[in-house]
Amino acid sequence: MGRDESQAQKIPVLSRDPEVKEDDKPQHSKELRPSESKVNDELSEEDQQLKTELEMLVERLSEDNTQMHRPALEALRNLIRSSTTSMTSVPKPLKFLRPHYDQLKSVYEKWMTANNEKVLFAEILSVLAMTYSNNGKHETLMFRLRADDMRSSPTTAENLGDWGHEYVRQLCSEVGEEYNTRLEKEQDTSELLRLALLVVEFSLKHHAEIDAVDLLLEIEAVDQLPQYVDKDTFERVCLYLVSCVNLLVPPDDIMFLRTARTIYRNHQRYYEALVISVRLMDADLIREDFWSPKNPTMQKQMAFLLARQQIPLEWIQNESEPITDQALLDCLFHTNLSSHFINFAKELSVYEPKTPEDVCKTELETSRPAGADSARANLANAFVNAFVNAGFGNDPLVVGAEEGDSYVYKTKDHGKLSAAASAGLSLMWDTELGLSHIDKFTYSSNEFVKAGALLAYGILHNGVRTEMDAPLALLSEHVESKSAPLQHSSVVGLGLAYAGAHREEVMALLLPYVQDESTSMSTAALCALALGFVFIGSAHDEIVPSILQTMMERDPSQLDDKWMRFMSLGLALLFLGKQDASDATIEALKAIDHPVSRETQILVDACSYAGTGNVLKIQTLLHYCAEHVTNEAKKEGDDSQMAEDATEESRDLYQAFSVLAIALVAMGEDVGAEMTLRHMSHLMHYGDPVIRRTVPLALALLNPSNPVISVLDTLSKYSHDSDLDVAVLSIFSMGLVGAGTNNARLAQRLRQLASYYAKEPDCLFAVRVAQGLVHMGKGTLGIDPYHTDRQLFSYTAVAGLLSTLISLTDVRNFVLDRSHWMLFFLTAAMRPRFLITLDESLEPLPVSVRVGKAVDVVGQAGKPRTISGFQTHTTPVRLGSHERGVLGTEEYLSYTPIMEHFVILHKNPGSSSDDATNM
Repeated sequence: MGRDESQAQKIPVLSRDPEVKEDDKPQHSKELRPSESKVNDELSEEDQQLKTELEMLVERLSEDNTQMHRPALEALRNLIRSSTTSMTSVPKPLKFLRPHYDQLKSVYEKWMTANNEKVLFAEILSVLAMTYSNNGKHETLMFRLRADDMRSSPTTAENLGDWGHEYVRQLCSEVGEEYNTRLEKEQDTSELLRLALLVVEFSLKHHAEIDAVDLLLEIEAVDQLPQYVDKDTFERVCLYLVSCVNLLVPPDDIMFLRTARTIYRNHQRYYEALVISVRLMDADLIREDFWSPKNPTMQKQMAFLLARQQIPLEWIQNESEPITDQALLDCLFHTNLSSHFINFAKELSVYEPKTPEDVCKTELETSRPAGADSARANLANAFVNAFVNAGFGNDPLVVGAEEGDSYVYKTKDHGKLSAAASAGLSLMWDTELGLSHIDKFTYSSNEFVKAGALLAYGILHNGVRTEMDAPLALLSEHVESKSAPLQHSSVVGLGLAYAGAHREEVMALLLPYVQDESTSMSTAALCALALGFVFIGSAHDEIVPSILQTMMERDPSQLDDKWMRFMSLGLALLFLGKQDASDATIEALKAIDHPVSRETQILVDACSYAGTGNVLKIQTLLHYCAEHVTNEAKKEGDDSQMAEDATEESRDLYQAFSVLAIALVAMGEDVGAEMTLRHMSHLMHYGDPVIRRTVPLALALLNPSNPVISVLDTLSKYSHDSDLDVAVLSIFSMGLVGAGTNNARLAQRLRQLASYYAKEPDCLFAVRVAQGLVHMGKGTLGIDPYHTDRQLFSYTAVAGLLSTLISLTDVRNFVLDRSHWMLFFLTAAMRPRFLITLDESLEPLPVSVRVGKAVDVVGQAGKPRTISGFQTHTTPVRLGSHERGVLGTEEYLSYTPIMEHFVILHKNPGSSSDDATNM
């Protein structure tokens, strides 16, 4: 505090003389006066005068002459208020009055009449109690409430503010503590709520929005916020509300989102409200926000957002009133995505096709593979070719090849399926040209080529919709096929084509195969997965019990099947983002007496809380990873041992799912994701083999299309692991982390790995696929599910990533065996990473934009820059993960505050083009 206090602390020490008894010590003895005079000597003349004046006022309040009370109180009020305007240190009136606080309290208790003088006295004591704020009695709040009860007129926010900001802040903290205390004792909290709302009103008027929101969170009254927010504060308040969501537990997180949406709607900011409704995945809210703006151009801008999130059309339009505006339907269907993407590629000069040699640069590899399996190498080239030329429709090996030279015919058996399906990836989103190109493969006499064509149909339509419904017409007849490749390809094709569409026709087609016990496990599992894609995040009340019933009724030997994991995933995807809505299903799963029960529970729980950063879920999953699975008893005989090994493998699969689940829950929440990286390092050091093999996949899930140097270095180290499975999965993960980034450091490391593993065909295949992924779309595509300023994650993209990673959990029996086509699950996550500006007639409009690393501006004063290290470009431009764009001039205004994907602009009426060029 000050010198006077340090001296005051020495006074009792002087009295501890052995000759002076403790009981005989005088409270205000004459022996202490020299010390007091020493303190007084150290005070300045002004301070001494103030101290004397305050003591005199205290004495007047203690006197019986009531006529002196009012002037004394007003004098005290004026002295305190004039000092509390600045709180750089403890105000001197409070410091000098502190020793008299108990005396003033006793005087206050003696005043019997509840008049204006007693109200003012209570307010003064409330302010003085700030100097005793650490005693846990909440006296600042107590005297404030007493004063409010005695007032003849209602207390206002200005009444609180008259005592200064620090006083309001002290009230804020004590209200929260007192509320929790009363809640535990089940006492009335209405008066606390009334006072809290006054504090909130004052805080919002004085740039303390964060204090206001925190107080309402503590007293569980966030829904009261919208009435106090005005046009000057709503943006900062909503930004803070939305940024808090990842740090809150249910149901507070949903309440924050709904409150922010209400505030946005109150201020006619329907686009931002729609973003929150999409985040809540509430069909009624989405429809309400979509039709709220009467401006048709604004609706088209919103339609681009809904198309990117693949929201079902039925959620937006009423059956009685179908949408008739063709331009709006084109936006909702993403009809022109392909043409815009190709124009974007031409602007960036990357439209020309590339061959696998251009990407892999095999001539730079130090050692060439000797006697490698040429069919395997051709298959790898087909994947590289597909990923690199994805979306351009001009790849040289399949689509652009002459009839006899197509790579489809240079691969063997199941390789033909993947090679033919790769045509769908090259022609992705181009539904007109693509159908005619793929059609020729359907007439092939080879069932694998034909199956590849069916899968290509699904890949082609992923992320776009057509009024013709071509995938349903072309694929439905083959779902009943007796040929497993044809049946599987048509089922997966339907899942990819209608991902997120919630089409009842697909359910009617596929659900009987899930319910029929005579269906092979592979077909039933893929049908369940396809239904998970189509009805993702719906918790469908017909599909969920059907899958559960199948799991309960199937023979235990069938549940041991390697395909069972995809049925579990299909069930989990139905609960994506549903949080506690999955509790009943998890309880039902516990009734299944088989290891698959535990594995499915983990996946369902993880999908329910995907991207929330829920710490309790992560802790539970870490406990699963800490268990060491061992055989209780070794059986004799080779056959018995093999059976034991098989059950061992099925029993520890839950640990692999736990590792992936940790990444799934933590992804999107930056702090949690960074902490998870440390957990992954520990798991790699101390975990069982199954955990070590899954850690690279978890790292990929945490950083898709985001080649952070630390993660790349870690995966590069794991790619040389003594366990070849760890090495293979690390190489695949390197491809996923660098997908679509053209990262030069990563490309060089993969070339080195190609030389290092020249004699290991499995590792070499993984390297080639990873090289194709890194150069995916020649650097114009990404697989990061997060978009719209990382506020939303695409459900279908998460499904695509998870399906790919689940297939890699048994890489030897799926991707490296005959099911390499599962790598095409990744197409569900592949989206262009561009910013294209359009005019109001939806024609390209090149403008100047700044692109830089996104900066978190929550709670920062003023209007800080939202990007750092920016460069100025002319649209269209590519946006990397964690990058953000802003308009470079004021010539145009955008219909959306988030500069991503398609952005519609209009002329700024307050700025001429001449002004813009002069800026």
